[in-house]
Amino acid sequence: MTERLDPLVTGAQIEAAYKRYLKTMVAPSDGAMAAAFEATIDETTLLTKGPMLELTPPYEAGASLRELVDEGVLHPDFVTMDSAAVPIDRPLYRHQETAIRKVASGRNLVVSTGTGSGKTESFLLPILNSLIAERAAGTLGPGVRALLLYPMNALANDQLARLRKMLAGHPDITFGRYTGETLESQEHAARDFLASHPGEPRLPNELLSRDEMRATPPHILLTNYAMLEYLLLRPMDLELFDGEYARHWKFIALDEAHVYDGAQGSEVALLL
Repeated sequence: MTERLDPLVTGAQIEAAYKRYLKTMVAPSDGAMAAAFEATIDETTLLTKGPMLELTPPYEAGASLRELVDEGVLHPDFVTMDSAAVPIDRPLYRHQETAIRKVASGRNLVVSTGTGSGKTESFLLPILNSLIAERAAGTLGPGVRALLLYPMNALANDQLARLRKMLAGHPDITFGRYTGETLESQEHAARDFLASHPGEPRLPNELLSRDEMRATPPHILLTNYAMLEYLLLRPMDLELFDGEYARHWKFIALDEAHVYDGAQGSEVALLL
């Protein structure tokens, strides 16, 4: 049984730790003053407020991914995604189910819901379903199918870590992050990955370098809006958008879309 957090006890522990810190930080050399200071710290009730508790009701549950497969909303081969990162028997939130149904039917959508409610899965799972369907049809060659656009590198890197877990067992679905941090050559990028991810094996379907992504564009491309402008302008990067692989584009996902306002919003609109 999981031990429950007692908010009253925890609040008292935090207050006691804070008071100990203050006594350590301020230590008057005069004995009488030191004793008065410690007594005041011990007795005061002005240092903390609370604890304050907020009850967050759970989001409404919907169908599971397996149920959507059985219903024909998702491709039958989507069951191969079943893993700790993509548990197909766990119920989705209702808004996730609705989003998947809309994308599967060809609709565009905006997902606006609270923190921790699985907005990423709302657009990423339908994208993976489309790639799985292409794989089953034998048409999953090189070429970008989905652009995941982020306002900053930190968010793109966080998504990259999630994709590694989700696609660890699917080496034929490729992905890559193309930002200012992406190194040019395959050799340097592979060496940098090993140095920054000790003990973590490199997945064969993660394209680490700019050279790799230009030669065989990944199915899922992660970037930020500033780098997207460079990619659209530089002749060496046009293979991502034009030529042999241009016909495969299908999805554009703007994560954290609410940050694109004012001049920044206008810039992103023009890039799109």
